[in-house]
Amino acid sequence: MYLAKSNTDSNSLKGALEIKNNDFRPAVMESTLSFKPFVAHLKNMLKDEPAVKSEFYRFVIEKFENEMKGNGSAVLAKDHVRYKELMELVYMILTPLATNEKENFWALSTPIPDKIFFSTDGFYHFLAQQSTDGQTVNLSPVQHFKAQQIQFMYRLILERIYNIPSLVKNEILFEYTDAVTNLPKFYNINTDTRFIDIQLQGKLPALDYQAIEPYLQGGADTTILESILPLNRFRFEGFSVITLQDVTIQRATDIIKEALVNHNYETESNDSIIQALKTLAGDDRVDFGLIPSYQINGKYVFANAECSQSMIIEAAKKFGVTEELFNQLVNKYYTNPQTAVFNNITDQQVSEQPLLNILRSEGISSFALIPVFYNKKVAGILEVFSKHGIALDDALFSRIQTALPLIAQLLKYSTDEFNAKIDNVIRDKFTPLQPSVQWKFNEAAWNFLETSISSPNAEIETVTFEKVHPLYGAIDVRNSTFERNRAVREDIKNQLSFLGNTFHSIKKVIELETTETFVCACDRWATEINGYLSSEDELALNRFLDAEVNPFLLQIREQYPMTKDIVDSYFQALSETDGLFFENRRKLESSLQLINASVSNYIDNAQKALKSAYPFYFEKFRTDGIEYDMYIGQSMAPEKPFDTLYLKNLRLWQLTSMAEITRLTEKLLPQLQRPLKTTQLIFIHSNPININFRNDERRFDVEGAYNIRYEIIKKRIDKAFVRESGERLTQPGKIALVYFNDSEAQEYLDYIGDLQQMGLLKDDLEYLELEELQGVAGLKAIRIGVNYM
Repeated sequence: MYLAKSNTDSNSLKGALEIKNNDFRPAVMESTLSFKPFVAHLKNMLKDEPAVKSEFYRFVIEKFENEMKGNGSAVLAKDHVRYKELMELVYMILTPLATNEKENFWALSTPIPDKIFFSTDGFYHFLAQQSTDGQTVNLSPVQHFKAQQIQFMYRLILERIYNIPSLVKNEILFEYTDAVTNLPKFYNINTDTRFIDIQLQGKLPALDYQAIEPYLQGGADTTILESILPLNRFRFEGFSVITLQDVTIQRATDIIKEALVNHNYETESNDSIIQALKTLAGDDRVDFGLIPSYQINGKYVFANAECSQSMIIEAAKKFGVTEELFNQLVNKYYTNPQTAVFNNITDQQVSEQPLLNILRSEGISSFALIPVFYNKKVAGILEVFSKHGIALDDALFSRIQTALPLIAQLLKYSTDEFNAKIDNVIRDKFTPLQPSVQWKFNEAAWNFLETSISSPNAEIETVTFEKVHPLYGAIDVRNSTFERNRAVREDIKNQLSFLGNTFHSIKKVIELETTETFVCACDRWATEINGYLSSEDELALNRFLDAEVNPFLLQIREQYPMTKDIVDSYFQALSETDGLFFENRRKLESSLQLINASVSNYIDNAQKALKSAYPFYFEKFRTDGIEYDMYIGQSMAPEKPFDTLYLKNLRLWQLTSMAEITRLTEKLLPQLQRPLKTTQLIFIHSNPININFRNDERRFDVEGAYNIRYEIIKKRIDKAFVRESGERLTQPGKIALVYFNDSEAQEYLDYIGDLQQMGLLKDDLEYLELEELQGVAGLKAIRIGVNYM
């Protein structure tokens, strides 16, 4: 045991060992070192302890009372040496008998822990090493010692005087750098306050619990308490028991947890993670690297900034290992990820593992790869290496084992962040994509992220698919524009009729010549509606209704309350949601929506099933009907060989689906509030084309003069007429197929024959030549009727 002695003893310590920060002294009126609370504690223990222990406690109590007789309860700090035997009894009672005092960091201090006057050998040697002058110990440069001391006192006051328990433990984290390992070590300094009594001097101050709530919940300073409970009104008597607990392993693990909880994988945080791993390993000569499992289209990639913490990746870059070769080697490792350890890298190992040569060139003598798993999947790789000939053995690996689950979560989070970045680039630069082309956009996004590191103003590359086979189809509502105009005309006629009746009703209530004028105007407009109505006429009618009728009716309602119901019924009929004047337009829109929804659902479900055979791109557009583009070809799926069989399968599906859609829309007729029929159109184009993704419009478009011609034809053929007949090509109940060369149509003719035998198509095949379209000549068509039964 070590006992701090008086300054007069030249062969002993120079007074009590002080724990302080700068020159702070707690602002306490009186803090007295005393054994009285300890003796009271022992007397209380007598009630419940067995006989043998009780006898020992009686002996100790008698010993303390005899020694303190005539001295009162206080012990002067300068006289504590004379009580060495008593303090050894305190140690004996408060610690297990088998405890090795050289390994037990235990001490007694003044009530407010700032002077240690008795300790174990282990405690003294530990703190003496941290002392600069043999007397003073700075607890930790990272702790605010003054605030800690004040908070310590207020916790005791609130708990003992006001019965308000503290949610915070009486402990301080002490960090220092170990002189042997050169690594940080962490100790919790715990203070046992059982043997401290607090006495109030004066009247007990009343507490406003609402005012001190922020302090009780943690995080707030003690300013409010210092104004309500000045410390100089309290007297602290007794002693504190201080113990040091090595929490280095726990703290190193907590550092990794904090990075995980804070979702932080930046370089600074990563450095702290590596330092925490070195602390767990217990050797500063061992270093670590992390490789997250980033993948693009199923292949691992390693060039991102987050991989800069990897020794093997950085060494490969430094020595000019090609990205292709490096990716090949590491992807091979990922196919069978196992712990690989190379101690004292030899020539033979280098010949078997080429990457070891670049590590040896970097001065690394020992190297290990440890696969880290998350939910049974590889989340990444932990590198362990040394340049100092340190053997990487099971003992070292076992010391870092506790951190591997946290490292796994951290690597998984980093991978999720990487995937989110890729997705964000795609959403920002492109559009939500289908799986059939997602891989290509993944590569573009990855290249963009890589380039952005060195070129902040880099632009995303153009995504291109070459030599793909196009398929185009359109399901259009017949005469939709005419039907829409007719619905508008019918609604306006209803409105004018209702409006005329409204003015007649008003005229019966009040005598105003103006009402007759409006009645005549309504009759005149109703007559004009029956004939041709130009756009100028429509504007004039809207001005009449909005600028003349509506203000007049509002004024009438305000001046003549008896007209309120008449006027309100007119304005209620103006509601687009349920008003009479929009009834026909609502019925038309409802019918269009039912047709489009039914056709759209059919196409979506059908084309999804087709993609299991071979990936293709499908894009759907909604107008008054449904149009779609499909593209299929080798460039869509480089890893899977393309065969024309897949193209033929799509073409057969296209023709079959058009027949099924024709039947579907015919069956919808009884459900439609306005009777509408659909036409079906297919454009046959046998030659492959190139398509680019237009970042500005966020859609695919054709590339090149020849390919652009394909797009122009697509947009014009729905208005095509049969030559010398004046008949529109597209007709309800039929499928029209447009083409240039007879050879292009032959494949579809074979399919038509098959579907006729199945009873899906009629035996009314027509071969047609089309009128010349703007800039397009020589188009032909075949047209076939659909069997509804």
